[in-house]
Formats: sequence, structure tokens, C-alpha cells
Amino acid sequence: MDESWVVMRPGADPAEHVGVLRRAHEAFTSAGTAGRQVDQPVRRLVAESWRRSARARVSPDRTADVDLSDSDLAAYRAEHPLSRVMPLVRELMGSYAADGEHLLAVCDAHGRLLWVEGHSGARRRAGLMNFVPGAHWSESAMGTNAPGTAVAVDRPVQVFAAEHFSRPVQNWTCAAAPVHDPRTGLVLGAVDITGGDRLAHPHSLAFVQAVARAAESHLALLAPLPHPGLQLTALGRDEATLLADGRRLRLTRRHSEILTLLARHPEGLSGDELLIALYEDESVTPVTLRAEMTRLRRALGPELLSSRPYRLSAPIDSDYDTVARHLDSGALTAALRAYAGPLLPLSGAPAIARLRSALHEQLRAALIARGDPGLLADWARSPWAEDDLEAWRALASALPDDARAPALSRVHALEAELYG
Repeated sequence: MDESWVVMRPGADPAEHVGVLRRAHEAFTSAGTAGRQVDQPVRRLVAESWRRSARARVSPDRTADVDLSDSDLAAYRAEHPLSRVMPLVRELMGSYAADGEHLLAVCDAHGRLLWVEGHSGARRRAGLMNFVPGAHWSESAMGTNAPGTAVAVDRPVQVFAAEHFSRPVQNWTCAAAPVHDPRTGLVLGAVDITGGDRLAHPHSLAFVQAVARAAESHLALLAPLPHPGLQLTALGRDEATLLADGRRLRLTRRHSEILTLLARHPEGLSGDELLIALYEDESVTPVTLRAEMTRLRRALGPELLSSRPYRLSAPIDSDYDTVARHLDSGALTAALRAYAGPLLPLSGAPAIARLRSALHEQLRAALIARGDPGLLADWARSPWAEDDLEAWRALASALPDDARAPALSRVHALEAELYG
């Protein structure tokens, strides 16, 4: 456990440490946007999060927005994978939260709170800062906080008092750990414990980690990997992963491209078709492709890859296909939740570039047309859309007047960059 995990050194006075952190926070937030420094003894993990929060133009005095009304929240929670493990989470965390005057919370992969339960007095106090179900607590929306930062960095996080970027949250301490889909490895959300200074202890972090691992194990039991199907994960990463017969294989970039194309063409592709799809350089010969296919067959096993034409001999599903199916059925929330980023973003293969652009633009256009402020905020604040002027304009138009200022500020900044 490195120093970035530990909130305070053994024997430190919590009140004194809070004072030091507040001064460091004030110095950081009052400085100009260029060359901001973070004073010691702010932990590296927290300092990096403060910098990301500043780049996202999070106000240190803001309160969270509530994106989902009661009816929308109920429908969204019902379809979310983590709903299946909530009985387990309550069993493991419920009495601990209630007896300790804490809160248990579960968020989705975008930092949106789905469940907030626990001590009634703590719930009332947390409601004053909109730490409530349906509220948006991503790091890019609310700055440094345990559930939002845990899903942002995909690791367990503990945040103590004035380590929170938002001042209204600095009376709280929280610890959160991400929960992953056991089939794909993608982050589904996070489990969080929130309360007072008593949570500023390594045991709190270990506790939420154990609950997250238990939730993942329970999900694996509820939804084992279908056999003999394959699961390809290629969105938002340069090298895809393949789940096959319980094995998780990390593919090379070229093999990632090949499997993505074969997944889209279950009928198979000839060698000439694959050459055209994969290589811009027309001088690449079939010998090069055959060598790649030999290496791929060796990695997969000869029973999974057939030739003449090249095709997969087992059913395959991909995260690309999942998003496409959701879009085709109009399930826009589910599509955005499943979209981990552009398809193989560094690939220059012509066919991959076309697939990447098609899905990205279809999802983007659907979000702008829907005009839902919560969904648009998730999109605009993502790494692949932070400079998407049209999306930020749509978000600014969709937000109520009293919440529009940060989005308008981003619109004006992007317009200045583009048009001078």
C-alpha cells in the first residue's frame, strides 16, 4: 500500500491535518489556471484529481445536479447490472452504515448515484449537498470525491475532509471501490461508504474493496460466461481483450482489428477482403496477412479460427455490437452506459476507421437529438467529447438557467479556441 492510499500518517491530529488541507485547497483554487501547484502534504492521488477537476472547470463551491427524477431513476436502476447485487451490498454494508451514522452509496460508471442508504440523520445532512439518488457525482462534475474519483481512475479511493474539491463536501470523509463486469472487465460503477472523520482509516478502504470484490463474484455466479461463445471488448482501448472458454486474452493491435472485423462479418471474409479492410498501403501482400492469421490462430487455438473464408467458428458478441443494438432499439441510456469510448482509437485500418466513426456519430447525434441534460453531461465530460462544441452547446441549451453557467463557459472557451 503506497502513501497515496493513506489518508493520514499514524498519530497525526485530524483537526490539524484538516487545517493544512484547507490551506492547500484554498491556495490551489485561488491560483490562476496556468501553472497551478499543489502544496504538500496533499497526497499525489488527490493532487492529480484536483488538477483534473480544475481542467474540467469544476467550481469549488458547486452542489451536485440531480439528473434523474424519481420515475426515470426507478427505470434506470431496474435495468442496471448493479441492481442484481444490491441485496448483497445491503447485507454487507447496511448495518455498518446505520450503526456508524454513515451512508452506503452505489454509483454507475458515470458517477451518477443510484442508491444512497443508511443512517437517517446522515441522509438528511447529505441531502443538503445533493448526495442523493439520481445526482451526478462524477469527478468531472463535482471534483474530487470517492465514488466519482474511483470510477475515474478505476481503483479504490479514500477522500478525507478538505481533500474534496467541492467545499460543501469537506465536512465528509468517504471511501469507494469500483465494481467491474466479471465478463468484460469494464467498470459498472462503485460502492461507497460516506460519513465523518472516523472513516479516515485504512480499514474503511479495505472494507469497500472487499464489498466490491464480493459484488463481482456474485455477478459472475448470476451471469456466467456463455459457452462456447466469445466476448470481444474493443471500445475505448487500443488493444482489445477476448474472453474465450474462461480465458481472457489481450490481443495485439492488428489482431484486435481482425477480430473486430470478423465479429462484424460472421459469414466470413476472404483474404482479399481483409487486406483491403486492414491496410491502406496497397503494396502489402497476402503473405503478410497469412502470417498475421497464423499468429492469431496460434493465440486463439485452431478450433476457433477457420479459413477460406476467414471466420470464427464460435458465436461472438462485442461491446461494439452491444452499443449498436441499444441504439437500434432506442435504449439511449443503456447505449451510453455501454460506450467505453471510440473503437480501437489509434487504429488506422480503413474499415475500423469507418466502423469507429459510424458508431460514434450515431450515438452523438442521438444524444444531441434527445436533449437529455444528464446524458449530454455524461457525453460532454467524457475524454472523447470534452472538445465537442456542438455537444456542449446542446448541453447548455438543455440545462435550467440556474445551472447553465459552467456549460456556457465551456462553450465560450471552445469557440475562442476554434474561431479566435
